[in-house]
Amino acid sequence: MLVTDAWEPQVNGVVRTLANTMRELKAMGCEIEVVSPSDGYKTVPLITYSEIRLALGARADVEDRFLAFAPDAVHIATEGTLGWDARAICLKHKFPFTTSYHTQFPEYVTARFNWIPLWAGYRYMHAFHDKSGRVMVATPTMQEQLQLQGFHNTAIWSRGVDVELFHPSKRGIDGGVYKDLKRPILAYVGRVSVEKNIEAFLELDLPGTKVVVGDGPAREELMRKYPDAVFPGSKFGEELARYYADADLFVFPSFTDTFGLVILEAAATGTPVAGFVAPGPKDILPGTGAGVVDTDLKKACLEALKLSREDARKLAEQYSWRACAEEFRRNLEPLPKPEKKRFWKKLADFRKRALERRRRAREARLALKAQKKN
Repeated sequence: MLVTDAWEPQVNGVVRTLANTMRELKAMGCEIEVVSPSDGYKTVPLITYSEIRLALGARADVEDRFLAFAPDAVHIATEGTLGWDARAICLKHKFPFTTSYHTQFPEYVTARFNWIPLWAGYRYMHAFHDKSGRVMVATPTMQEQLQLQGFHNTAIWSRGVDVELFHPSKRGIDGGVYKDLKRPILAYVGRVSVEKNIEAFLELDLPGTKVVVGDGPAREELMRKYPDAVFPGSKFGEELARYYADADLFVFPSFTDTFGLVILEAAATGTPVAGFVAPGPKDILPGTGAGVVDTDLKKACLEALKLSREDARKLAEQYSWRACAEEFRRNLEPLPKPEKKRFWKKLADFRKRALERRRRAREARLALKAQKKN
């Protein structure tokens, strides 16, 4: 069972990672139940990230689904309301579960609200993840960073990329998507928000044209502040692949991402990458010839423009969603078969008694209501 507050139709790296991993697991013969905000629950938008909807009052239904599905393993992907519901249910029934760390949440919150100290964010994350059998993280850098913050239950779960969709053959079709812009094209793809540090890229004095592909709360302000940059909005599928492929350089200025799936998508189309020495770029790029990381982003950009597009493609070909799914599966902590049989027998009895109590309570309420009418 996968429980996640981030799921389709949302479009972001977390959703792409989870959806591709679940697809590969199904191909490997796994049966999967996904619990997400799109399952008919009442929802409210997450503050500062309205694309993510938080489910309210879902715990009873999630518990029913948990008991009905009887999973071998439970993975809680996000720290939202559904995540907390699932965590509480697993702890209640003493069922082991795993979690994953997709966003540097404490850094994200501090970037958005500088009056909230970093330690407060990490206290929240400890409260959520410390009971997890394993906290899956995307890179060795993130694993080390969390260990320094006192997390002792981390495991690596890397990422993959669709090397057929994101392919060098998409470059230059009908003159390319940037045919009227001055070269070189330096592109960013992703959510346009303050924690992505896009302004560090836009304020650089670099040759050519800067392009920011995507949408988000900071887009309008950045468009006003940097009129020479191009903001074509969000792109998807084949069109997105062309925006990657037709760029001469992909720039990844974020410090708050844990991996940066867009790095692999850009590289798969043959576009070299420049980034800061930060989680993601410094784990993926050094020594590959596919990109440059540096504390000076301008220097990284100028050096990366000299790199071979063939080397960028070679890097991406080393990552597959099947390998990602296999690593995810190894990290799960399913119950041993004898223990599992006893567990679900006990829970089936618990469920039967709980349903009977609810039925009787409902009948009592109806009877009281009828009595009052009379």
